[in-house]
Amino acid sequence: MTPITEVEGRRLTLSNLEKVLYPATGFTKAEVLHYYATVADALLPHLRDRPLSFLRYPDGPGGQLFFAKNVPPGTPDWVTTAEVPRAEGPARMVLVQDLPSLMWAANLVTEFHTPQWVIQDPQEADRLVFDLDPGAPATVVECCEVALWLRERLAADGIAAYAKTSGSKGLHLLAAVRGASSERVTDYAKRLAVEAERVMPGLVVHRMTRSLRPGKVFVDWSQNAARKTTATPYTLRARAEPTVSAPVTWDEVERCEAEDGLVFGAEDVMSRVREHGDLLASLFEAGGAGPVP
Repeated sequence: MTPITEVEGRRLTLSNLEKVLYPATGFTKAEVLHYYATVADALLPHLRDRPLSFLRYPDGPGGQLFFAKNVPPGTPDWVTTAEVPRAEGPARMVLVQDLPSLMWAANLVTEFHTPQWVIQDPQEADRLVFDLDPGAPATVVECCEVALWLRERLAADGIAAYAKTSGSKGLHLLAAVRGASSERVTDYAKRLAVEAERVMPGLVVHRMTRSLRPGKVFVDWSQNAARKTTATPYTLRARAEPTVSAPVTWDEVERCEAEDGLVFGAEDVMSRVREHGDLLASLFEAGGAGPVP
């Protein structure tokens, strides 16, 4: 019998709770749902008002993975949706605004990916993001070195940066910005990536060309484009183990000395949220967004 539960007055049908989604650790779908319920207070502000792209992996990371942007079939009528502008024409997408919607989406077994703008003003970016991706033999250790340089460079322009793991092998930098379109933020991010490569030519590459990346950190500035999305803070990732795109402190970035030095699983992140709350809460502070030069 399929379990039915009630979350804040909304009835949810949950399925396959005993199914193992991460065979390397035996992590089940029930544990996925428990994780998202536990970190909901930290996660929801990062999802709210942002059209959601789902990376679904209903049979675990070893099964079929597919992106879904449009409202999935069978979406309850109480889940908020909105029409979103796209180059190919408007589309209707999901907004996860509350705990019931989060648990409904988590039951689909998803990574959460969101854009750097909110639905109220899709023409203006409110986030800047850098995706730091190491090319072997470079690791997250080299990503941390680049992240520290970018933090100082952004600070020189009056922009405060915060870090999170990608949940894979790299690092993401996030900043709150204001007063600029996605195109302008993308141009600014590219300028900084080019500057980082000029300052650290043996460590940084700003172009996506694979042949240029071994031993260097690719500073991906392109995810600031309005059409693109990035893994949301606190999302589980479709990897062999239930790793999380986890916020980290700058002290942790400075101290990172090993390839696995910033790897956090679901259990780790639940403990970190209980102890510290949302390490990215400053992104939401009134007046905290910096103007884009």
